[in-house]
Parts: sequence; C-alpha cells; structure tokens
Amino acid sequence: MSSPSENQDIVEYWSRAGTARGRWRLNLRFWRKRVLWSLFVGGARAVKRLIDIVGAAAALLILSPVLIATMLLIKLEDRGPIFFCQQRVGRFGRLFGMWKFRSMVPNADRLKDQLLKQNEMSGGITFKMKNDPRITRIGRFIRKYSVDELPQFWNVLVGDMSLVGPRPAVPREVRQYLVEDRQRLLARPGLTCFWQVGGRSGIDFDGQVELDVQYIQSESVWLDIKLLFKTIPAVLKGDGAF
Repeated sequence: MSSPSENQDIVEYWSRAGTARGRWRLNLRFWRKRVLWSLFVGGARAVKRLIDIVGAAAALLILSPVLIATMLLIKLEDRGPIFFCQQRVGRFGRLFGMWKFRSMVPNADRLKDQLLKQNEMSGGITFKMKNDPRITRIGRFIRKYSVDELPQFWNVLVGDMSLVGPRPAVPREVRQYLVEDRQRLLARPGLTCFWQVGGRSGIDFDGQVELDVQYIQSESVWLDIKLLFKTIPAVLKGDGAF
C-alpha cells in the first residue's frame, strides 16, 4: 500500500503533466525510453545477424570437404539431382526456398500423398516415418547425422534463416496451425532450436510448438550460443533423427 507521501508525489507528477511544460517533459521521457529500447533491441538483432553471417560462412568453408564428398555420393547413387529446394514458411509467413542435400528419391513429394495415413508423428501436422520408403541409402545416413541440412548454411548467409530459431515448416503444415501454433512464425526460422537439441523427431508436434514459443519468449545472443554448442553432440549422437 502506498504511503501518503508517495500518493502526493503521484498527484503532483500528473498535475505538472497537465501544463504545456509538463506535457513536453512527459513526451520527452516517453520518446527517450522508446529510442533506448529500439537501440537495445536493434543492437541485439544486429549482433545475432553478425553471428549468423560469420558462423555460416565459417561452417561452409570448414565443412567444404564434407559437402563435396556428400555431393559425389548422392550423384553416384542414382544420378539424380544433388540438391533439393523446398518451399518453407519463414518469419511472419514469408515464403522462401530452403536448400537441403537430396536424401529421397526424385519423386518423393508425389509419393508422400500416398503415405500420409502412415504418419508416425503425433498430432498429424508434421509428417515423419522411421522407415520412410522414399529415403535413399545415402539419404538415410546423411539424415541421421543432419548432413542433409548443411546447405541451409547458405539460407542463413543470405538472411532467409538464422543459426538458431524454430525449424521452418512447409505451407501445408502451416495451413493446419491453430492460433497458438502461429507464434512459431514470430521469429526467423533456424538450423537448430530447443527440440532439435532435446529430442529432434522424438518430440511430438505440441511439444515442438511449446519449446519454440519458450525460445521466442527468452531469445538472446547468449541463449543462441549455448544452443549452438549443445547442437554439436546432439547431431553426432544422431538420436531421434529419421
């Protein structure tokens, strides 16, 4: 409960705000806070973007031998395309082409419609099958260790994605989102996130949404750095990936 002196201060403050000089000082205080907050938020975003650019460029350079070897193996297996570009939904619903190494047969999207009834992901929005017949021999290996995701460093470099953020969904999945699920679209999609580190495909759709919303609400540069370091052992173990 406020003391009489505190109540008196509040009354005097708003009394002064009723004058021209008081309104000017009140507006000045408001805009000063707004500018400082914009600088803080903008600065954090600039640092995150800088980490994305440096991290993605370094990863593409360091992992170039793995990239080249994977390209050769995919081409040698069935002579099909090396890369696969799929339309995904980014921040605020913006569509972009997400790049991956091709891990499935060339007509995988057409075959998917025939397999929808065999979806093993709880909730029925995201499609996953542990023994998906569309996956090639090389594809099964590169999916287990997330090698198929490496071309997405290019998406990070050009600004479609971030190193850390909710995994981007395909338009078909987004059309089935409930209102609360659409909170995932408030952040730039990323290569890794809470559920990628904590269980990958072993976490059901509702669990993925909950973890993504937790990330968006607590997003920070320090959190991104911690998630990036936790991603390395999670990928090397290959747990929960299919």
